[in-house]
Amino acid sequence: MTPPGHRRLILTRHAKSDWNNPAVPDHDRPLNARGRRSARALGDWLTSRGYDPEEVLCSPARRTQETWEQAATAVFETRPELRMEPALYQACADTMLQVLRTARASTVMMLGHNPGIAEFAAMLPARVPLDPDFRRYPTAATLVVDFQADDWASVEPGQASLRDFVRLDGRE
Repeated sequence: MTPPGHRRLILTRHAKSDWNNPAVPDHDRPLNARGRRSARALGDWLTSRGYDPEEVLCSPARRTQETWEQAATAVFETRPELRMEPALYQACADTMLQVLRTARASTVMMLGHNPGIAEFAAMLPARVPLDPDFRRYPTAATLVVDFQADDWASVEPGQASLRDFVRLDGRE
């Protein structure tokens, strides 16, 4: 839980998807084995740091849904509300900000796609992580930022405080 007057965003790119069948439409592409492992590791990482989302805003693409389903196998303090947001599928940074501004809970997780999610992540904090892969935002990358705001509608780019950044793309 975040204190009153604060908002926390957990911004996650979907885990590694399966490209073995080129006939599968982009929207329907599932995770591969490495992606499923990374997504479960993401859930464990979030839980270990007390980053329990209260609301999840998720692109309806199969790979983002599966990333959440695998991450949710971790034991969160409370089960978050899941909202499928069609606008997040291949969204640009501005669209992602518009969707975030509709969030209701204090701690929100958003799952999306590149290149929009990398652009969105880079515009949020006043200071970006020093990680050399941050701007690339690889699969299963997750940024955690805090805003001093009473509601999501009032958040602006550049106002977030960096809490954490992790890459869990299964290559460790």
